[in-house]
Amino acid sequence: MSGSFTRWLVAIAFAAMAATSADAACVALQKTPQLPDDLALCKRLDPVVRKPAALPLNEYEEALNQYFSHFCHRDPAAGWVRDKFVRDTGPYVASLVNGAWMGSDRGTHAPVVIWYSPEMLDWLKTARPSDEAARPAEEPPVPDGAMIVKEMYPAPAALCAKEDPAMLKPTSGAAFMVRDAKASHDGWYWGWYGWSDDPKANIDWPPRPSNGLPYQGFGQYCLNCHASAQANSTFSSLTNIEGEPGRPIAFLSQDFALDLGAEPHHEALTDVAPAVDDPKPAPKELNPDVAALFDYVFAQLPKDVGSLQMPSASYDTVWVKEHAETTEKSQYLTSDQCVGCHDAGSTGLQFDMTRPAPLDKVHNPDGSKLINMSPYGTWRNSPMGLAGRDPIFFSQLASETQTFHPDVSPEVQSICLGCHGIQGQRQFQLDGASKGGGCPNFERSMADAVPYPPNNPGAEHADFGALARDGISCTACHHAIFKDADIALAKDSEANRCIVARQDQLNPKDLAEGFARTFTGSYFVGAADRLKGPFEDPRQVPMKNALGIQPEHDETFLKSDLCGSCHTVHLPVLDRGKTLGYTFEQTTYPEWAFSDYRTGLTANGSLPEGEGPKAQSCQDCHMKSHDETGQPLVSKIASIQEHSNFPAAENALGPDAIDLERRVGFALHTLVGLNVFLIEMADQFPDFLGIAVQDPMLVSKGVDNIVTTRDKMLENAETLSASIAVTKVSQADGRLAATVKIASDVGHKFPSGVGFRRAFVEFRALDAAGKPLWTSGGTNAAGVIVDGKGEPLPGELWWEPNCSARVAPLERRHQPHYQTITSESEAQIYQELVSTPAPSGEAMCGHDAAPAGQLTTSFLSICSHVKDNRILPSGYLPFEERVKIANALGSKGTALAEDTGSVAVGDDPDYVTGGGDTLDYEIDLASLDGQVASVEATLYYQAIPPFYLQDRFCTAKGTDRDRLAYLTSQLDLDDTAAAGWKLKMVSSGPVAVGD
Repeated sequence: MSGSFTRWLVAIAFAAMAATSADAACVALQKTPQLPDDLALCKRLDPVVRKPAALPLNEYEEALNQYFSHFCHRDPAAGWVRDKFVRDTGPYVASLVNGAWMGSDRGTHAPVVIWYSPEMLDWLKTARPSDEAARPAEEPPVPDGAMIVKEMYPAPAALCAKEDPAMLKPTSGAAFMVRDAKASHDGWYWGWYGWSDDPKANIDWPPRPSNGLPYQGFGQYCLNCHASAQANSTFSSLTNIEGEPGRPIAFLSQDFALDLGAEPHHEALTDVAPAVDDPKPAPKELNPDVAALFDYVFAQLPKDVGSLQMPSASYDTVWVKEHAETTEKSQYLTSDQCVGCHDAGSTGLQFDMTRPAPLDKVHNPDGSKLINMSPYGTWRNSPMGLAGRDPIFFSQLASETQTFHPDVSPEVQSICLGCHGIQGQRQFQLDGASKGGGCPNFERSMADAVPYPPNNPGAEHADFGALARDGISCTACHHAIFKDADIALAKDSEANRCIVARQDQLNPKDLAEGFARTFTGSYFVGAADRLKGPFEDPRQVPMKNALGIQPEHDETFLKSDLCGSCHTVHLPVLDRGKTLGYTFEQTTYPEWAFSDYRTGLTANGSLPEGEGPKAQSCQDCHMKSHDETGQPLVSKIASIQEHSNFPAAENALGPDAIDLERRVGFALHTLVGLNVFLIEMADQFPDFLGIAVQDPMLVSKGVDNIVTTRDKMLENAETLSASIAVTKVSQADGRLAATVKIASDVGHKFPSGVGFRRAFVEFRALDAAGKPLWTSGGTNAAGVIVDGKGEPLPGELWWEPNCSARVAPLERRHQPHYQTITSESEAQIYQELVSTPAPSGEAMCGHDAAPAGQLTTSFLSICSHVKDNRILPSGYLPFEERVKIANALGSKGTALAEDTGSVAVGDDPDYVTGGGDTLDYEIDLASLDGQVASVEATLYYQAIPPFYLQDRFCTAKGTDRDRLAYLTSQLDLDDTAAAGWKLKMVSSGPVAVGD
């Protein structure tokens, strides 16, 4: 029976094969020759297209558009030559699927016919002659103006190989190269052109709605393969050219199985989904609590909300512009220079750095998608990747410069953008200093600078704007150095001159030395032609060929110094333009260094108190290198054209230069905490932030990276950050008593980072039907914590509804830290609250100064602390031990040890060694309208609490405020984990109350 079935299956398969083959045709075949149809136009355009750096991108692309649309490159009379025939660039493989043969092209490109300009032909005959013995020992450079046009056709090549190429119109467009050696390190202008009736289809400026990578330009991702060429970034060979000796490389071609539905990878990269914002509810449908709370500012929004959009990420491309060597002029590059190699799926053939995505009815209904685990894919939509487009940050900056500190606005802008726009700020200062201009301030307007239109007022700053918007990007981190020996060699370099000035400004020598001088992101960088990473013996040739940069091993990338420099924020306390002193605004790194999670190690040796019993580095938690079962992740760290697992190519490098090894401990660059609110804004409003929806390399094969980012945040919230339990519950003498225990599982305070983030406990007493009879920590739908009557608790709102005045500003109303809660008007909120200097008289600031001003969200106005009951990490060290470690880190005196302590927590024993908080609830049962059957405790988190948003809307104005206000008014959180403007973390679930 099995034999009969096999014969039947084979018969069916061959029938399908025959039918498919018989019906197959060369769809590229035209009825008339596709040759130059306007020789005068071609002659006029020819000198223009040979100089890509001479024109702005849109103007050059317009010239190319005309040039290719008229087939000017197909001109043998002008010296152009072509390949012998349509040829495969890799195997075409048949598979039997459900009784039918299915074909799959495994070439580096779709089948091609390449055309070569006369300069390119002459160079090939000199540099790569047919007679190998005549080949020069050192290959000369390709001359400027040479062009290579790679037309692409349906797979397999057998479909069109017998046709005259002059009768074919490329079905998958053309990839092309134009030589302009001085314009970039690799010396080529790269691009893709698609024949279209739309005259703007191939024009990158203004950008397409996708906000994706440009189709053309210098420093394109094409180098992920072309950097594997022996020289000159091209694999070109005379063997392929008509009239020259030899034949092209032959590949396996099972062309009896012709499945013409597959889209060539290089075409898929140009056909990305638009980043158009989904329709949002009309104003009458908005969350009524949000609408009521912020109605005043919503009413002020401009009618043309399109004016609130940030510049498209399509503009964010800054490449190495030096051909001979990479210097500090290219110290910082945008991430598109790394995406070709360090994003998954970029070759279309290899899928290292991925794993199959789980079935999901929304994001992966058929199980065909992949999870992108690559450095670029996991970083791009993280808060670090979005830092240069963060609408919350930019609204904060507007408040700082317009209301809090207008007297020193330029300096404040440069200080703040030195973190959130670090690459733009640093390169701008570096370039200014190199011209003898000191270290100029990098201002907010520069972060919006774009190159189009070419004569726009900000065009001269377009590169700096692109670098700033790219966020805390690849070269921002991988140039960092922390070893004393490395710093000694680099600190006096041009690249670090303004870093020293920033250190003097933010971490003066009387307060800091050594590592502490690097706080607030003021770390030194190594040479521009070196990049550092954690793996030993990295392959160096591909990156050197592509960018003129040599990758190197540095074990510092496994240590927390790399994170601590930026995640310890030391700032001046400003008052009416004067500096009153300094304070630590964020202390995530030292909080870790003072906890059980400390490793006791830095890049330069050991710290006092040594390793903690739960030692983990920042990277161990925030850059996971193990899967859910604890097994190490194993993957190559790049996607490039290798020798041993790639279709053969002429003039390619050998395996010793370009074959990559799989690395144990491959680390995800997810780099997230719990800021789901920012991620929802980016996901729901990509156009407003100017970002792409689809990954630029994995495209539709992958689950969108922002989904992976959000999933990781939710995993952090639900399983990795904290737990909550009701440990005791009893009734006696007409009162209900319950004890709630929160355990922290993070290696720093919870919450940590910027002080406006908060967590709070909602405790409910429920009847038998689950109806709440009593609630502490309940909220309305805007996330405002309310009492039993639904009224906001004191301190929940800082401003009158119309922003006309602060609510009792000098009373500094807030919820204190509780050990026992007895009323619905009391709630346990874990937060840091700080005060400005007193409005008049001599300002007394410092950790021991009594608060005399008003509560503030200004990072640069922190005169004194009102409250800090954020949960301490396990094993928090006493003050004296904190001082020792702080001093060893270079923070002089006791300030860091003091500023990392707790404030206004009374005698609560949980704030001695940390690890959690125990909280008692006592309820008067006689006051309830029903009988309590169970109690439930839930921990919530808010990255942007209502008081914070209100302070933004009342202390800022203009585009940056309006953008955040619009996003707030339209953000749909109903079906998300942050419904009601609060992120649910963990819950005890209902706990029954006994008699």
